[in-house]
Amino acid sequence: MLQTIRSSHGMAVAPHALAAQSAVAVLREGGNAIEAMVAAAATIAVAYPHMNGLGGDSFWLVVPPGGEPIAIDACGPAAAAASIDAYRARGLEKVPTRGPLAMNTVAGTVGGWQQALALSSRLGGRLPLPRLLADAIGYAGDGVPVTVSQASASAAKRAELEPLPGFADTFLPGGRLPEAGQRFRQPKLARVLAQLSRDGLDSYYRGALAREIAADFKAVGALLAIEDLACYRPRECAPLSVDLQCGTVFNMVPPTQGVVSLAILAILERAGIERVAADSADHVHLCVEATKQAFGLRDAYVTDPAEMALDPAALLAGGRLAALASAISLAKALPWGGESKSGDTVWMGTVDRDGLAVSFIQSIYHEFGSGVVLPATGINWQNRGASFRLEPGHLLALKPYKKPFHTLNPAAARLKDGRVMVYGTMGGDGQPQTQAAVFSRYVWFRQELQQAVNAPRWLLGRTWGQASDSLKLESRFAADIGEDLRGRGHEVEILRDYDETMGHAGAIVRDADGMLQGAADPRSDGVVAGY
Repeated sequence: MLQTIRSSHGMAVAPHALAAQSAVAVLREGGNAIEAMVAAAATIAVAYPHMNGLGGDSFWLVVPPGGEPIAIDACGPAAAAASIDAYRARGLEKVPTRGPLAMNTVAGTVGGWQQALALSSRLGGRLPLPRLLADAIGYAGDGVPVTVSQASASAAKRAELEPLPGFADTFLPGGRLPEAGQRFRQPKLARVLAQLSRDGLDSYYRGALAREIAADFKAVGALLAIEDLACYRPRECAPLSVDLQCGTVFNMVPPTQGVVSLAILAILERAGIERVAADSADHVHLCVEATKQAFGLRDAYVTDPAEMALDPAALLAGGRLAALASAISLAKALPWGGESKSGDTVWMGTVDRDGLAVSFIQSIYHEFGSGVVLPATGINWQNRGASFRLEPGHLLALKPYKKPFHTLNPAAARLKDGRVMVYGTMGGDGQPQTQAAVFSRYVWFRQELQQAVNAPRWLLGRTWGQASDSLKLESRFAADIGEDLRGRGHEVEILRDYDETMGHAGAIVRDADGMLQGAADPRSDGVVAGY
């Protein structure tokens, strides 16, 4: 079993080792946690291309050593031409999940990097952009070894993705499935990263690169246009938070499901989670029932914040959470009729020697996003807009310039004993559930941080690679726990010992004395890197 990694000066964790190493190299050179994360984000966009990329969105949660945390919403809105009528005119009843019509939202992640570096500069950051992108440029040009995860996703999705523009040329070199360990080069992406390094990140939206990307949109038949790129701006804002007896937990504002992750923890505290045994049937049952209650909030209210009926903070009001907790029975599972959300992504964390901490998430939605790779730039565009609905009046109804719903939600906590924790995972519906698993094990049940990530996990609903809405358990849970949960009314499905369906979690904790500890997920290709 992996052991908790400890260090004293700086630390990074990522689901791909090269990204963690890019980050810690920046920290060693005097860069701060934000600069380190930009380097990691660029590297992992190259090294884990089925999970994230320059054609996706991202969200940042920055926790300074003093003062209030800061969030960055780098989610791109729908194109001006993306309307219900535009799809209905093409005879469509729903937004496709693949192909050019699935790529109907601006990719916000590069703008998020730019906004994060502006914040970094205010906090004393000084490293130049070419240094932060250097590793990614080299990896894209020289190549990286294909991971088992990428090889597996390529095989699973080949039939639906191979016919799409640019996919085979990029991800099926020589017309063959890539094998784990094979060198994987992305020369077009290397050129784009070098151009961003030279011209600045804003050129992605307003410059020569933007014109090239827009020409690619036209070539593949997407609804996006250069005006959509030019109008995009990331948003810096205050995160959502909830006060627990152990401290304050922070997460992202809508259109993400950050409110779900916070609500689950608050409901669990009110439901008496600390009175049950760690990793018992009671532990899993309470977390699953709290998840059902929180998903009810999500499905009723969470959308583009400009269109929400309630202030998102009102969803975390004490009275509302107490009522949700009181609806939970320890003996019996409530029916599960929620609307599951799928998707995949990467979560990464960094902490520097001054205590600046970053929780970060970057995604192209489904594995390989829309499946369309832009012909000139080699950018694999996201399909995040597939979460829109084509029914007028629906909470997630498609409208021009509307932000799509996101499962992405990076988490952080300031505990009353002085510890600061950044943590998160990939995995659709699984994100808030895995956050609850890691937080409850580490904070409430006082497990070692790596044990909290290693331990067998559960998942209600759908996530990356899964279509069923059952309660999934990794097989390392004792058989009697599964039987106990079935007896309470859960539909239990048993998965493998360490199943990638459960996501790629990670965490870093900075103790009150400045010492650091980190944990990476054995279900991923990741590591903790410290110095």
